Amino acid sequence: MYLRRAAAKAAVFGIAAGLLSFATRADGSPYRLAIEKWRQAYEANLKSDNGWLTVSGLFWLHEGENSFGSGPLNDIVLPAPAPPAAGSFEFHAGRTIVHVKPEVPAAFHGQRVSSAEMHADVDSDQLVLGDLTLYVHLSGERYTIRLRDKNSRLRKDFTGTRWFPVDESYRVTGRFVPYDKPKQIQVQNVMGDTLRETIPGYAVFSLHGQELRLDAEVQDSGLFIVFRDLTSGHETYGASRFLDTQLPKDGQVILDFNQAYNPPCAYNPYTTCPLPPPQNRLRVRIGAGEKVYPHAHRAGGN
Repeated sequence: MYLRRAAAKAAVFGIAAGLLSFATRADGSPYRLAIEKWRQAYEANLKSDNGWLTVSGLFWLHEGENSFGSGPLNDIVLPAPAPPAAGSFEFHAGRTIVHVKPEVPAAFHGQRVSSAEMHADVDSDQLVLGDLTLYVHLSGERYTIRLRDKNSRLRKDFTGTRWFPVDESYRVTGRFVPYDKPKQIQVQNVMGDTLRETIPGYAVFSLHGQELRLDAEVQDSGLFIVFRDLTSGHETYGASRFLDTQLPKDGQVILDFNQAYNPPCAYNPYTTCPLPPPQNRLRVRIGAGEKVYPHAHRAGGN
Protein backbone atom coordinates (compact mmCIF):
# COMPACT_ATOMS: atom_id res chain seq x y z
CA MET A 1 0.00 0.00 0.00
CA TYR A 2 2.63 2.51 1.08
CA LEU A 3 5.44 1.35 -1.18
CA ARG A 4 3.28 1.10 -4.28
CA ARG A 5 3.76 4.81 -4.44
CA ALA A 6 7.42 4.98 -3.39
CA ALA A 7 9.50 6.74 -5.99
CA ALA A 8 12.55 4.73 -5.05
CA LYS A 9 11.21 1.48 -6.43
CA ALA A 10 10.39 2.33 -10.00
CA ALA A 11 13.84 3.38 -11.14
CA VAL A 12 15.99 1.08 -9.04
CA PHE A 13 14.54 -2.35 -8.52
CA GLY A 14 14.16 -3.26 -12.15
CA ILE A 15 17.88 -4.06 -11.94
CA ALA A 16 17.07 -7.03 -9.71
CA ALA A 17 15.94 -9.22 -12.60
CA GLY A 18 19.37 -8.96 -14.20
CA LEU A 19 21.04 -10.06 -10.99
CA LEU A 20 19.58 -13.54 -11.25
CA SER A 21 21.58 -14.37 -14.34
CA PHE A 22 24.75 -13.00 -12.76
CA ALA A 23 24.20 -15.13 -9.68
CA THR A 24 24.09 -18.37 -11.66
CA ARG A 25 27.70 -18.03 -12.82
CA ALA A 26 30.39 -20.07 -11.12
CA ASP A 27 32.54 -17.00 -10.58
CA GLY A 28 31.14 -14.90 -7.75
CA SER A 29 32.76 -11.68 -9.00
CA PRO A 30 30.02 -10.77 -11.53
CA TYR A 31 27.44 -11.25 -8.80
CA ARG A 32 29.25 -8.85 -6.46
CA LEU A 33 29.62 -6.32 -9.25
CA ALA A 34 25.90 -6.55 -10.00
CA ILE A 35 25.02 -5.97 -6.34
CA GLU A 36 27.34 -2.97 -6.21
CA LYS A 37 25.72 -1.58 -9.36
CA TRP A 38 22.29 -2.04 -7.78
CA ARG A 39 23.41 -0.23 -4.65
CA GLN A 40 24.82 2.68 -6.65
CA ALA A 41 21.53 3.02 -8.53
CA TYR A 42 19.62 2.88 -5.23
CA GLU A 43 21.67 5.75 -3.78
CA ALA A 44 21.45 7.80 -6.98
CA ASN A 45 17.68 7.48 -6.91
CA LEU A 46 17.57 8.42 -3.24
CA LYS A 47 19.48 11.64 -4.03
CA SER A 48 17.49 12.49 -7.17
CA ASP A 49 15.01 15.36 -7.57
CA ASN A 50 12.17 12.96 -6.72
CA GLY A 51 14.07 10.95 -4.12
CA TRP A 52 13.12 10.62 -0.48
CA LEU A 53 15.72 13.17 0.59
CA THR A 54 13.66 15.94 -1.04
CA VAL A 55 10.64 15.26 1.21
CA SER A 56 10.79 18.17 3.64
CA GLY A 57 7.39 18.52 5.21
CA LEU A 58 4.30 16.59 6.31
CA PHE A 59 1.25 18.66 7.26
CA TRP A 60 -1.93 17.10 8.66
CA LEU A 61 -5.09 18.46 7.04
CA HIS A 62 -7.97 19.63 9.16
CA GLU A 63 -11.55 20.07 8.02
CA GLY A 64 -12.07 23.32 6.18
CA GLU A 65 -9.45 25.72 4.84
CA ASN A 66 -5.74 24.95 5.23
CA SER A 67 -3.73 27.98 4.12
CA PHE A 68 -0.26 27.60 2.64
CA GLY A 69 2.62 29.94 1.89
CA SER A 70 5.92 31.10 3.40
CA GLY A 71 4.22 33.46 5.88
CA PRO A 72 4.48 32.22 9.50
CA LEU A 73 0.72 32.43 10.11
CA ASN A 74 -0.20 29.86 7.47
CA ASP A 75 -1.38 26.40 8.43
CA ILE A 76 1.21 25.00 6.03
CA VAL A 77 4.40 27.06 6.18
CA LEU A 78 6.55 26.68 3.08
CA PRO A 79 10.22 27.62 2.72
CA ALA A 80 11.22 30.79 0.90
CA PRO A 81 11.06 31.89 -1.86
CA ALA A 82 7.45 30.67 -1.87
CA PRO A 83 4.96 33.57 -1.75
CA PRO A 84 3.90 34.61 1.77
CA ALA A 85 0.29 33.68 0.95
CA ALA A 86 0.06 31.20 -1.93
CA GLY A 87 -3.39 29.71 -1.46
CA SER A 88 -5.27 27.09 0.51
CA PHE A 89 -6.30 23.45 0.55
CA GLU A 90 -10.02 23.05 1.14
CA PHE A 91 -10.49 19.69 2.87
CA HIS A 92 -13.80 18.06 3.65
CA ALA A 93 -14.69 14.39 4.28
CA GLY A 94 -11.61 13.07 2.50
CA ARG A 95 -11.86 15.40 -0.49
CA THR A 96 -9.13 17.99 -1.14
CA ILE A 97 -9.43 20.99 -3.47
CA VAL A 98 -6.53 23.38 -3.88
CA HIS A 99 -7.14 27.09 -4.46
CA VAL A 100 -4.19 29.13 -5.72
CA LYS A 101 -4.09 32.92 -5.58
CA PRO A 102 -4.23 34.53 -9.07
CA GLU A 103 -0.77 36.07 -8.86
CA VAL A 104 0.94 32.79 -7.86
CA PRO A 105 2.50 30.85 -10.80
CA ALA A 106 1.65 27.31 -9.67
CA ALA A 107 1.25 24.38 -12.06
CA PHE A 108 -0.93 21.28 -11.88
CA HIS A 109 -0.65 18.55 -14.53
CA GLY A 110 1.80 20.84 -16.30
CA GLN A 111 -0.67 23.72 -16.62
CA ARG A 112 -1.13 26.97 -14.71
CA VAL A 113 -3.90 26.40 -12.19
CA SER A 114 -6.22 28.41 -9.98
CA SER A 115 -8.30 25.54 -8.54
CA ALA A 116 -8.21 21.75 -8.83
CA GLU A 117 -9.17 18.61 -6.95
CA MET A 118 -6.21 16.58 -5.67
CA HIS A 119 -6.48 12.86 -4.95
CA ALA A 120 -4.41 11.11 -2.29
CA ASP A 121 -1.24 9.41 -3.52
CA VAL A 122 -1.98 9.90 -7.22
CA ASP A 123 1.40 10.59 -8.80
CA SER A 124 0.07 13.06 -11.36
CA ASP A 125 -1.88 15.15 -8.82
CA GLN A 126 1.00 17.37 -7.76
CA LEU A 127 1.04 21.12 -7.29
CA VAL A 128 4.38 22.54 -8.46
CA LEU A 129 5.54 25.87 -7.12
CA GLY A 130 9.08 26.57 -8.33
CA ASP A 131 11.35 23.97 -6.72
CA LEU A 132 8.54 22.91 -4.37
CA THR A 133 6.00 20.15 -4.98
CA LEU A 134 2.93 19.53 -2.82
CA TYR A 135 0.62 16.52 -2.95
CA VAL A 136 -1.96 14.74 -0.82
CA HIS A 137 -0.82 11.68 1.11
CA LEU A 138 -2.96 9.25 3.12
CA SER A 139 -1.47 7.88 6.34
CA GLY A 140 -3.86 5.25 7.63
CA GLU A 141 -7.09 7.22 7.74
CA ARG A 142 -5.44 10.64 8.11
CA TYR A 143 -4.86 12.98 5.18
CA THR A 144 -1.73 15.08 4.87
CA ILE A 145 0.00 17.44 2.51
CA ARG A 146 3.48 16.18 1.74
CA LEU A 147 6.10 18.70 0.60
CA ARG A 148 9.07 18.01 -1.67
CA ASP A 149 11.84 20.59 -1.91
CA LYS A 150 14.70 20.12 -4.40
CA ASN A 151 16.82 22.26 -2.07
CA SER A 152 16.01 20.24 1.04
CA ARG A 153 18.56 20.38 3.85
CA LEU A 154 18.35 16.59 4.17
CA ARG A 155 19.43 16.29 0.55
CA LYS A 156 22.26 18.79 0.88
CA ASP A 157 23.61 17.20 4.06
CA PHE A 158 23.28 13.56 2.97
CA THR A 159 26.44 11.59 3.80
CA GLY A 160 25.80 8.44 1.74
CA THR A 161 24.50 4.92 2.30
CA ARG A 162 26.38 2.19 4.22
CA TRP A 163 26.26 -1.54 3.49
CA PHE A 164 27.43 -4.90 4.75
CA PRO A 165 30.00 -6.55 2.47
CA VAL A 166 28.36 -8.61 -0.28
CA ASP A 167 27.92 -12.19 0.95
CA GLU A 168 26.31 -14.59 -1.50
CA SER A 169 25.29 -16.96 1.31
CA TYR A 170 22.53 -14.43 2.03
CA ARG A 171 21.03 -15.07 -1.40
CA VAL A 172 18.63 -18.00 -0.92
CA THR A 173 15.97 -19.83 -2.88
CA GLY A 174 12.75 -20.53 -1.01
CA ARG A 175 9.21 -21.71 -1.60
CA PHE A 176 6.28 -19.36 -1.85
CA VAL A 177 3.29 -20.81 0.00
CA PRO A 178 -0.07 -19.16 -0.81
CA TYR A 179 -2.62 -18.87 1.96
CA ASP A 180 -5.89 -20.68 1.24
CA LYS A 181 -7.42 -17.21 1.29
CA PRO A 182 -5.33 -13.98 1.19
CA LYS A 183 -4.78 -12.86 4.75
CA GLN A 184 -5.98 -9.42 5.80
CA ILE A 185 -3.75 -7.86 8.43
CA GLN A 186 -3.38 -4.55 10.20
CA VAL A 187 0.02 -3.00 10.84
CA GLN A 188 1.10 0.32 12.22
CA ASN A 189 3.32 2.85 10.53
CA VAL A 190 5.94 4.98 12.24
CA MET A 191 3.34 7.73 12.80
CA GLY A 192 1.10 5.35 14.76
CA ASP A 193 -1.52 5.08 12.02
CA THR A 194 -3.10 1.73 11.18
CA LEU A 195 -2.56 0.30 7.69
CA ARG A 196 -4.60 -2.53 6.23
CA GLU A 197 -2.62 -4.92 4.06
CA THR A 198 -3.46 -8.02 2.02
CA ILE A 199 -0.97 -10.87 2.34
CA PRO A 200 -1.39 -13.59 -0.32
CA GLY A 201 1.23 -15.92 1.13
CA TYR A 202 4.64 -16.37 2.66
CA ALA A 203 8.15 -17.35 1.65
CA VAL A 204 9.72 -20.24 3.54
CA PHE A 205 13.48 -20.64 3.19
CA SER A 206 16.62 -21.92 4.88
CA LEU A 207 19.32 -19.44 5.90
CA HIS A 208 22.56 -20.74 7.38
CA GLY A 209 20.86 -23.99 8.37
CA GLN A 210 17.76 -22.45 9.98
CA GLU A 211 14.30 -22.54 8.44
CA LEU A 212 12.56 -19.17 8.38
CA ARG A 213 9.43 -17.65 6.86
CA LEU A 214 8.32 -14.17 5.89
CA ASP A 215 4.89 -12.90 4.90
CA ALA A 216 4.97 -11.03 1.58
CA GLU A 217 2.76 -8.55 -0.24
CA VAL A 218 2.39 -8.26 -4.00
CA GLN A 219 3.44 -4.82 -5.22
CA ASP A 220 4.68 -3.48 -8.55
CA SER A 221 4.57 -6.94 -10.19
CA GLY A 222 6.80 -8.44 -7.51
CA LEU A 223 6.89 -9.41 -3.85
CA PHE A 224 7.51 -6.84 -1.12
CA ILE A 225 8.62 -7.79 2.40
CA VAL A 226 8.92 -5.66 5.54
CA PHE A 227 11.08 -7.33 8.19
CA ARG A 228 13.14 -6.85 11.31
CA ASP A 229 15.97 -9.02 12.67
CA LEU A 230 18.53 -9.14 15.48
CA THR A 231 20.67 -6.44 13.84
CA SER A 232 17.78 -3.96 14.01
CA GLY A 233 18.41 -0.97 16.26
CA HIS A 234 22.14 -1.68 16.34
CA GLU A 235 23.81 -2.39 13.02
CA THR A 236 20.71 -1.69 10.95
CA TYR A 237 17.78 0.71 11.15
CA GLY A 238 15.63 -0.05 14.16
CA ALA A 239 12.12 0.13 12.71
CA SER A 240 12.52 -2.24 9.76
CA ARG A 241 14.16 -2.98 6.46
CA PHE A 242 12.54 -3.71 3.10
CA LEU A 243 13.17 -6.44 0.55
CA ASP A 244 11.86 -6.78 -3.01
CA THR A 245 11.95 -9.83 -5.22
CA GLN A 246 10.29 -11.19 -8.32
CA LEU A 247 7.01 -13.07 -8.30
CA PRO A 248 7.33 -16.83 -7.65
CA LYS A 249 8.23 -19.05 -10.59
CA ASP A 250 7.23 -22.71 -10.33
CA GLY A 251 6.54 -22.08 -6.66
CA GLN A 252 10.06 -20.82 -5.98
CA VAL A 253 11.20 -17.37 -4.94
CA ILE A 254 14.70 -15.91 -4.61
CA LEU A 255 15.41 -13.74 -1.57
CA ASP A 256 18.63 -11.76 -1.74
CA PHE A 257 19.27 -10.02 1.56
CA ASN A 258 22.27 -8.26 0.04
CA GLN A 259 19.54 -6.05 -1.46
CA ALA A 260 17.72 -5.43 1.83
CA TYR A 261 17.34 -1.65 2.09
CA ASN A 262 16.27 1.01 4.53
CA PRO A 263 12.77 2.45 4.55
CA PRO A 264 12.54 6.19 3.80
CA CYS A 265 12.03 6.95 7.49
CA ALA A 266 15.64 5.91 8.13
CA TYR A 267 16.65 9.18 6.47
CA ASN A 268 13.64 11.42 6.75
CA PRO A 269 11.27 12.40 9.60
CA TYR A 270 8.48 13.34 7.18
CA THR A 271 7.72 9.83 5.92
CA THR A 272 5.14 7.26 7.04
CA CYS A 273 6.81 3.85 6.69
CA PRO A 274 5.02 0.63 7.68
CA LEU A 275 6.33 -1.47 10.55
CA PRO A 276 6.75 -5.24 10.16
CA PRO A 277 4.00 -7.56 11.39
CA PRO A 278 5.00 -9.79 14.34
CA GLN A 279 5.57 -12.83 12.08
CA ASN A 280 8.23 -10.88 10.13
CA ARG A 281 10.40 -10.13 13.16
CA LEU A 282 13.12 -12.72 12.73
CA ARG A 283 15.01 -14.12 15.70
CA VAL A 284 18.20 -14.37 13.68
CA ARG A 285 20.87 -11.93 12.62
CA ILE A 286 20.70 -10.85 8.96
CA GLY A 287 24.17 -9.37 8.49
CA ALA A 288 23.55 -8.34 4.89
CA GLY A 289 22.13 -5.39 3.01
CA GLU A 290 21.95 -1.77 4.12
CA LYS A 291 23.23 -0.62 7.49
CA VAL A 292 21.76 2.14 9.62
CA TYR A 293 22.18 5.67 8.28
CA PRO A 294 24.41 7.50 10.83
CA HIS A 295 22.06 10.48 10.99
CA ALA A 296 18.79 8.54 11.24
CA HIS A 297 15.90 10.67 12.51
CA ARG A 298 13.57 8.04 13.90
CA ALA A 299 13.64 6.60 17.39
CA GLY A 300 15.13 3.16 17.13
CA GLY A 301 17.38 4.14 14.26
CA ASN A 302 20.38 4.78 16.56
